[in-house]
Parts: sequence; C-alpha cells; structure tokens
Amino acid sequence: MANLQYYDVILKPVITEKSMNAMGEKKYTFLVHTDATKGQIKEAVEKMFKGTKVKGVNTMNLEGKSKRRGMTVGKTAKKKKAIVSLTEDSADIEIFEGL
Repeated sequence: MANLQYYDVILKPVITEKSMNAMGEKKYTFLVHTDATKGQIKEAVEKMFKGTKVKGVNTMNLEGKSKRRGMTVGKTAKKKKAIVSLTEDSADIEIFEGL
C-alpha cells in the first residue's frame, strides 16, 4: 500500500446528473487514489473541507475499458470512485456550491 497523505487521496470531484441529485441528500462523489482506503478518504474529506463530518464512505473500483486503435489493443487506467455521505449537522462542501 502506498504512503498517501490526505491531499493525495482525493483527485477530483465527479460532476454528473446522478451525483448532482445525490447532493440534496448530502452525498458527494469523488475520484480517489486507487490505493486509498475508506478511512483515508474520510480523513481527507474532513481535513480538506472545514466543518464537514463524514457519516460513511462507499467505494467502487472501476476497471479500465478496452480500447483499440487499428490492430493495437490496450486498456485505459483503473479508477476508484468514492461516495461520501455527510452528517445532517455537517457543513456543505464549497466546491459544489455554485453548480
């Protein structure tokens, strides 16, 4: 397992129609480092976004897609997605406010 700091765990937010609808229930979706654990993701969200309290973290490992260009076959990179649920008294995450 990699020695990850909290600022290395969260790569970028996922902005889709489904994830935007889940924000009403205080659930936020992020792409995270593939070696990150649920505990590390929880710690990273609470340290990066002040005033947030994480209730739970659900993760998904996404395998790379098969891609072909002519006769050459390859795969895209693996990804890991995390859905972070916040408690009711938690502050909202600011990066999603203007969307």
